Amino acid sequence: MSEQATRTIQAAPAAPATVTPKHTAFDYKKYRPFAFAPSLPDRTWPSKTLEKSPIWASVDLRDGNQALIDPMTIEQKMRFFKTLVGVGFKEIEIGFPSAAQVEFDFARKLIEENHVPDDVTLQVLVQAREHLIARTFESLKGAKRAIVHVYNSTCRIQREKVYGKDKAEIKEIAITGAKLLVEYAAKYPETEWVFQYSPESFSQTETEYAVEVCDAVCDVWKPEHGQEVILNLPATVEASTPNVFADQVEYFCRNLAKREHVTISLHTHNDRGCAVAAAELGVLAGADRIEGTLLGNGERTGNMDIMVMAMNLFSQGIDPELDFSNMSEIVQVVSECNNLPVHPRHPYVGELVFTAFSGSHQDAIKKCLDYNEKHIEQTENVWDVAYLPIDPAHIGRSYQDVVRINSQSGKGGVAYILQRNYGFNLPRWMQIDFSRVVQHQAETAARELQNDEILQTFENTYLQQGSFELLDYSVNNKGGEVYFNGQVQMNGETITIDGTGNGPLSSFIDGLAQHTGKSIHVINYAEHAINPQHNSVDGIDDDTNSDNKTNANAAAYIQLNVDGEVYSGIGTCSSTVSAMLKGALSAFAQAVSTSAA
Repeated sequence: MSEQATRTIQAAPAAPATVTPKHTAFDYKKYRPFAFAPSLPDRTWPSKTLEKSPIWASVDLRDGNQALIDPMTIEQKMRFFKTLVGVGFKEIEIGFPSAAQVEFDFARKLIEENHVPDDVTLQVLVQAREHLIARTFESLKGAKRAIVHVYNSTCRIQREKVYGKDKAEIKEIAITGAKLLVEYAAKYPETEWVFQYSPESFSQTETEYAVEVCDAVCDVWKPEHGQEVILNLPATVEASTPNVFADQVEYFCRNLAKREHVTISLHTHNDRGCAVAAAELGVLAGADRIEGTLLGNGERTGNMDIMVMAMNLFSQGIDPELDFSNMSEIVQVVSECNNLPVHPRHPYVGELVFTAFSGSHQDAIKKCLDYNEKHIEQTENVWDVAYLPIDPAHIGRSYQDVVRINSQSGKGGVAYILQRNYGFNLPRWMQIDFSRVVQHQAETAARELQNDEILQTFENTYLQQGSFELLDYSVNNKGGEVYFNGQVQMNGETITIDGTGNGPLSSFIDGLAQHTGKSIHVINYAEHAINPQHNSVDGIDDDTNSDNKTNANAAAYIQLNVDGEVYSGIGTCSSTVSAMLKGALSAFAQAVSTSAA
């Protein structure tokens, strides 16, 4: 083999590694790329931003209900309906009255018992068949205003494999359904009727054909003459990326003959996990209205989650025009009526969505919250906190949810819990010291630590000096020097401490050093008042009780160098001087116990 050939072989890139599926049924070659994307090189939606909320329409009681293993009872549907009204929905799809007696009865109950507020419009779904349309209008008799939503599938796969009809025949089904709505609406003139049409499986329909069918429907309904019309574009099966769906929507809006006279609605599903993104981009592409469900319940992987999309707008400073301030109560109703659990990571509502276990995340959250509290005017009271897209309090969540402690947690998280829950604002050096203790405890327990466990560890480490106790003392100024005289109990023995320095702490440390023969120096010191909300009147640690308690007026943090080793201590008391001295004794007690061990 020539030298040149050898060099060529050596320079050739290695063949990419291949993964052989364990099961031959896992065969990607049986699938084809999405085939219904319109050509739209001059698309405009990418340069737009969301500036207002769309019209919202809940389909929980129809699309959500039909996806349940056990459909809702009338009582459950009524509870859910009232919740939707309370949230602020103005258009609510209540069911498929021609499909089941319970659906029909629910519509009649709402209307006959006057459960529908004047500003709320009922919506019902029906196939483009006359006997079903007749039954549907009968269910809505007496309604002040109602949306009748008629549909037929237009996608290629159903045309060819389900119905065996060509495009012209499928379009004729839509036209016939549109004419039947006009005919039956005329029989109930006391109701203000809104007509809605969906080319079902719009997402898998040739977009130009969807336009053709909807133009034909509009020619029947004549929205330009005042008939209110909604054209709903369903991603009945999500089959492409959200940007492609946005192209489909923009193409539709551009080419629909009577676009300015109709409302364009979207109804996205979550088969690829992008229902919310598709809906958001669809609004940028020209849609006016969004159908969806709370928490995303629906066929297969679910409907577009209106709560998530609304809260996304909320997080960008846009009024969602829906009220989720009592989120926990809403979620409870939805979960109980659907008989479905809520995933702990579900956006905005899951148990863990505002929770940080990571130490760096906790530290950043604590620093941001502290900064905002100290600079309210500078921040203009605008929420801007690392790792928290919204303030949990805005939807009724507690700050106790934000930071939780396990073996991955760091000093920031521990400090946050002690500050928020118990009033201890640990200086950075104390945070580092205590975080090591908590991490060891969490690793040993191999689980999350509860707040009361963290407090107990805090007390055991710093506030219980064991056999060390500060008793009576006096501090006097003489000739520019400070003299300390007092009694300290050490290991059951009461000893007298005398020392001098430039302040109470240095004179106390001088006395301890003289009595024990140890080299003792103060490295760091900090103190602060404890917020009264964290105090208990009976538990104030004053100069007359000996326990170093957590519910006191002042906290002092001391870091000592004792014979070359560093120890931290904390003291609490109604007196700042006593708190300071107890903090020093706390650190010294750790030094003695460590050396004894």
